[in-house]
Amino acid sequence: MAYEFKTRRRVEFGDTDCAGIAHFAVFFRYMEEAEHAFLRSLGLSVRQPQGDGSVIGFPRLSARCEFARSVKFEDVVDIHLWVSRKSKKTIEYSFRFALNGEPVAQGRVVAIACQIQEGRSIRSTAVPPAMNRLLEVAPYPPLAFHAAAPSRSPAEGGGA
Repeated sequence: MAYEFKTRRRVEFGDTDCAGIAHFAVFFRYMEEAEHAFLRSLGLSVRQPQGDGSVIGFPRLSARCEFARSVKFEDVVDIHLWVSRKSKKTIEYSFRFALNGEPVAQGRVVAIACQIQEGRSIRSTAVPPAMNRLLEVAPYPPLAFHAAAPSRSPAEGGGA
């Protein structure tokens, strides 16, 4: 059984903004790429054909990323993924990003198993048995994220 995966990703020019800093949105792509590589390393996929013409896919229920510092074009980022929770229908992955051993960001993605068949509604389903057998929850504590700041109206001095 597996619960973690480590990989590296070079920040490409197309991942950056005009200042050469990785755009925040690429971290969500990096998380997805790490998840796919992890599953492939186990002989699995986020798209699992079924015998009836349908596929089991894993749409996102939620995704979150918080940043500690920026990374730039040509930086090589270490990505550590682990399975932080599992339920009958969902898998939660946690991610830590580091540059030269220093924390860069952390994220979390919750995916739900869904049966997808052409011309029919997508419906949630159980995580496929082979995947459920191969993935286990890591022994690491759950990630802590900063609490969301309470929303304030413009009259209270918040946002424009």
